[in-house]
Amino acid sequence: MLSDWIKRLVAPKAQTNQAVDLSTLAPAEKFYAIGDIHGRLDLLQTLLPALDDDCPLVFVGDYVDRGGYSAHVLRQLRHLSTGPEKRAICLKGNHEDMLLGFLNDPRRLERVWLHNGGAQTLASFGLANTDLSEPETVAEQLQQAMGQPLLEWLLCQPLTWSSGNVTVVHAALDPSQEVDKQHARTCLWGHPRFPEKRRKDGRWVVHGHTIVDTPQIKNDVISIDTGAFLTDQLTAAEISTGTVRFISAGRTGIAKFSV
Repeated sequence: MLSDWIKRLVAPKAQTNQAVDLSTLAPAEKFYAIGDIHGRLDLLQTLLPALDDDCPLVFVGDYVDRGGYSAHVLRQLRHLSTGPEKRAICLKGNHEDMLLGFLNDPRRLERVWLHNGGAQTLASFGLANTDLSEPETVAEQLQQAMGQPLLEWLLCQPLTWSSGNVTVVHAALDPSQEVDKQHARTCLWGHPRFPEKRRKDGRWVVHGHTIVDTPQIKNDVISIDTGAFLTDQLTAAEISTGTVRFISAGRTGIAKFSV
């Protein structure tokens, strides 16, 4: 099976295509960037205790779809970002964008979202046996199941987050554009010249969206989506001045490895 093949690729090491120079990596403070979760509450709950509790957690998006516990993941992330400590920053991914698009225009986006894991998200909100022939009704039921506080929180999540010369985004940045001039579609879905073209402004980019067998560092880009829903591996990058360390949560526990 494809998932078994991908699992064999995952190993506790960072993959790079060239020598890595981290000397220019300079966030304003240490933080963790966490890759695409896709409903894998089990891996998220394994990962969180392995992360220091005194620095920000930046989630790169794609919390929903494909895995079985999207509702639970969203609720936990909302608590982390709005609770007393407010230590989590939750970026919007393309799967959150598809979910919100479905709620706004269910008939137009029904197939796109449901065929990309939306059915699993519906099930996680207790809508597994819903009649999908009436997408408007499904959207109303999902909105009710989510509740206004969770929906408003999801609508307000940003596309990027920056610290020092490091920016975190879901999919990509256009290498030729400043961070504050990026198109939403690029941030959510990617860019043809990313990550092959190095930015000229000295900015590092951390992203998910594109599955890699192990975390990669190339052209001042740190890629951390290790395909949790397929591989049983959820990856976080601990990023501080001149240093990157990876923490991987799997079914057997935690693995830590440095560049």
